Amino acid sequence: MNYLDILGFFGAFLTGVIIGLFGGGGSILAVPIFVYLFKLNPVIATSYSMFVVGTSAAVGTLININKKLIAYKTALVFTLPALVSVYMTRRFLIPNIPDILFSFENFDITKKMVLMLFFSFVIILSSVLMMKKPITESITKTTSQKNYGLLIVIGLAVGVLTGLIGAGGGFIIVPALVVFARITIKQAVATSLIIITFNSLIGFSSDLSFLKIEWDFLILFTILSILGIFVGTYISNYVRESTLKTNFARFMIVMAVVIIFKELTA
Repeated sequence: MNYLDILGFFGAFLTGVIIGLFGGGGSILAVPIFVYLFKLNPVIATSYSMFVVGTSAAVGTLININKKLIAYKTALVFTLPALVSVYMTRRFLIPNIPDILFSFENFDITKKMVLMLFFSFVIILSSVLMMKKPITESITKTTSQKNYGLLIVIGLAVGVLTGLIGAGGGFIIVPALVVFARITIKQAVATSLIIITFNSLIGFSSDLSFLKIEWDFLILFTILSILGIFVGTYISNYVRESTLKTNFARFMIVMAVVIIFKELTA
């Protein structure tokens, strides 16, 4: 085991800490760790990320079942279209994207580059949203009734997002549930975890037919992440979440810029 592997497994633990602190955001660390520390292809990295994020979200879901915070009908309406789009994206879109999309003289635009640049864009978007003031329950007053039609459309979009970059999409799911399903923030966070669980694990399972999975490595990474979740949850009881979110968002923006630089200068 070299120093990059050691850093990578520490990163697995840190991924769990982030999930424990914020209830999401694990893929934002997991994908770069898989790509740049463990030197995995982005397609495999996003697949592994879906397994880690899905399993971690499942742990959170089990906790929330006892708290009775999950809006099951809303979760079903959102999850069904998301499952269709994530499966179609992983099963048919990703395998059929050519390794080299375009060539300009000596510069090639590759599948790896496009996936990682898109991933960087999502990181920046989620960072900006994270630094904004948290959504309050008063937002629900802007709508007079639940809008399941828009939830279905957003569910389809989140499924594509998960399929492309291995992200759970919690930063999109939670506001959508608050605004269009008119549920509380606590219910939205709990409901988003069950959506992310099914969305991520179905996306991962669709890869099993064309990817060779290193189960020992993936399970070890996931166990370390789950341990980190418990540590992050414990830490969250003693620190100000707003300060942590702001600093983490700034870190994510820096990381996104580094990824963009690495991909464009590779």
